This record gives sequence, C-alpha cells and structure tokens, in this order.
Amino acid sequence: MSIQAPSAVVLVRPRHFTPNPATATDNTFQTSASGDRETIAGAAWQEVTDAAAVLERHGVTVHLFDDERDDRADAVFPNNWFSTHSGGHIAVYPMQSPSRRGERREDIIELLKREYRVQDVIDYSGLEYDDVFLEGTGAMVLDHLSRIAYTVRSARADPIALERFCTNFGYEPMVFDAVDEAGRPIYHSNVLMCVATDFALIGLDFIADDRRRAQILERLGSHDREVIALSRAQIREFAGNAIELQGSNGRILALSVRALESLTADQRDVIEKSCTIVPVSVPTIELAGGSVRCMLAGIHLDTRSR
Repeated sequence: MSIQAPSAVVLVRPRHFTPNPATATDNTFQTSASGDRETIAGAAWQEVTDAAAVLERHGVTVHLFDDERDDRADAVFPNNWFSTHSGGHIAVYPMQSPSRRGERREDIIELLKREYRVQDVIDYSGLEYDDVFLEGTGAMVLDHLSRIAYTVRSARADPIALERFCTNFGYEPMVFDAVDEAGRPIYHSNVLMCVATDFALIGLDFIADDRRRAQILERLGSHDREVIALSRAQIREFAGNAIELQGSNGRILALSVRALESLTADQRDVIEKSCTIVPVSVPTIELAGGSVRCMLAGIHLDTRSR
C-alpha cells in the first residue's frame, strides 16, 4: 500500500454534460463538440459508467453518484471541489467560474462521513466572495510522500488560498509558471503532471524558467522516484492527466486511451515496473478540457469498521 495511491474514488455520472463555455477562456485543452446536446450528454454518461466498471474490475472501490441537474456542465470533474486526506480530513474549495459552484454536493460529503473516518471538513468556498480561488487537485498536484503541493500559477490557484491549504494540511507549496505554445498559462496543474509512488509524469517543456525546472526535477526525484518527461504533444493528448490507484492486485495507473496511445514504449516500461496501466475511453469528456484524472476524486480516508 502507498499513501500516494488511494484504493477508493468518487465518480459523478453527468446527465447533462457539455463542454462549458464559461470555462473556455483559459482552458486551452477544451474543444467544441459537434452533434446535438442530448447525444453528447448520453455519450459522457456512458463513458463514466464504463470507467466505473473498469476500475471496479481492478479492485478499486467506486462511489458512483448521478448528477441530474441541467446547470452543472462540469459535474463530471469532482476533484476540483473537494479532496480527502489521511487523518480524516476533507477540504472543500472555492471555484473560479460561478457556473461550477453548484457542483459542491452535501450528499457526497455525507457519504464520506458515513463510510469513512472523517474528523473535520475545512471549507474554503467562502473565499469566492473575495475572488480567491483554488480548484482542488486540479489546481494542485499533491505529493503525499514528500508533502509538496505542486501548483502552476493561474487564476484558478490563488496564493492566499494555497497558503491556507498548505498550512492546514501540512504541505509545502511549490508554485511555478507553465505556459503553452502561445504563452498562455496552463489552467490546471493536473493536466501538466502526475505524481505516483515510483514515478512522475511531467511536461517539462512548459516550464520556461530553467532554475525552477531543475528544482522541480530534484524534488520529484526524491524517494527514488523516476521522472518521465512528456512532450508538448503528449500533454495535449492528456498523458499527464493520470492517477495512481490501489487495486486488488497492486497499484494501477488510470489514464485515457488517448493518453496511453501517446506514450512511448520506454515510458510505458517505466510505468509498468510498479503499476498496471489501465486505460479508459473518455473521448467525449475530454472535449471539456479534462481527462481521467480530473474525473476521479481519490479517497485518502480510513474506512469505518462495521
């Protein structure tokens, strides 16, 4: 078992999915969808259903929630509004787009309280009134072994909120600039990098500052972790948007079929030293600018004894 790899996740199956026009201005991974709205939503519903089944077959506990409201286009990405932490802690986050704030659901928090040992819930969502945002484990990629919160500087990761989170939860903030080919900031850290127990995936070419890049490489390489550099093209295929999970027969790396197809044989070999690669087909959901990692909120909590 590794504290980096949760054995349970929350998935939200959307009824009214669509790429969200309210978030398209800074999410350059987002693309427009062709086809009627009902067909697109139905495809996304099926992709989440299939993803849950794939993870369950590998021994991951899946808490699958349905979203019936028609005003939550991005409900499929719950990792942005809450995270869970060892010791029984939950964080609830402030979201940049008003269109996404309704994604926070008390029934999900209540399920966690029933099924797991929860000591407290720290709610940062009130910071939205001051235009201060921190979009969960989209904005931060957490190294639970080294207690580092890798965070790309963006409008979705305010330094005030980040400092509060790191103080409350015991992480060291490591903030850096990462921009795309046109010089636009990467909107979420978790499309750029993934930290697993024995390896890390990261798009180093997006980090312009040589010194900061070297510092990140050094920190990622602690605990004998091997760093896999992803190209710009691989990042665009969501190869960095992956998550390590604990399955019944060892650790797995969940990522999309599209992401897996972009990896080289050598990169796969490094991953497969410690993980079974588990691809999931989510092409419709990827239209919204996120992939498998964005869909999964890992549960780092102890289960309650029965």
